[in-house]
Amino acid sequence: MLAAAQRLRRSADFAAAIRGGRRAGRGTLVVHLLIDEPAFASTARAGFVVSKAVGNAVVRNKVRRRLRHLVRPLLSELPAGTSLVIRALPASADAAYTTLATDLEGAIVAARRPRRPR
Repeated sequence: MLAAAQRLRRSADFAAAIRGGRRAGRGTLVVHLLIDEPAFASTARAGFVVSKAVGNAVVRNKVRRRLRHLVRPLLSELPAGTSLVIRALPASADAAYTTLATDLEGAIVAARRPRRPR
């Protein structure tokens, strides 16, 4: 489990991260990263979106548990006030744990990368 202070719970927090954050996708997941520094935030927070397209309840909970375990050490590397939403794609149901790990780390790195001028 993530600590209560590390979890996104309100739909407004999810919506803010999805609408206002940077998006990066990989084969098994999509990451929405909103780096915001409000005065009240002391840590980075994460939330998970695992739809029914991923599988039945057993599969969805398995994917969510794996992602939660993978994101726990990565939250300490993000700045305080960061909101991270991880949306699992249907391919995550059959993906190996190492594949999920590399996709998650790669997507976070890509979302943190500064944008190139056009």
